Amino acid sequence: MAASSFSKCFRVGHSLLSSSIQRSSSSQEATCNNLLTQQIRTFIQMRTNLKVVDNSGAKRVMCIQALKGKKGARLGDTIVASVKEAQPGGKVKKGQVVYGVVVRAAMQKGRCDGSEVKFDDNAVVLVNKQGEPIGTRVFGPVPHELRKKKHVKILSLAQHIA
Repeated sequence: MAASSFSKCFRVGHSLLSSSIQRSSSSQEATCNNLLTQQIRTFIQMRTNLKVVDNSGAKRVMCIQALKGKKGARLGDTIVASVKEAQPGGKVKKGQVVYGVVVRAAMQKGRCDGSEVKFDDNAVVLVNKQGEPIGTRVFGPVPHELRKKKHVKILSLAQHIA
């Protein structure tokens, strides 16, 4: 595995060097190290841990299945999740299987005006089978792309729309 990642990094470094012959080997190593240490943002897929940002009683869930797309879920998509941490006395309990709508994702999503929206964490709002939120409040920013995905009720509960 380490050898394959080194060879990929070497190929990337080599292609960077071909455009500019004047670079030294130390700058090639620095470029290689920067590429390896960058955090790669990916889809929300199976076994991804997500933060719950409503007052349904759950604190953290783990994605079991993304209901749309082969690769995984993005902003506004619905997932099936298992509750991993829950507050005592909440509406949902630990181990319960629930539906959720992804309201914040670390992977960037392009907007029609050319800008991109990207968040620091992966967060979800729990919903029932009909798509109505279980909680009565949504904490933190929520993107306006949820309007296109027909999650207007979540937008109305949100404190801040990004």
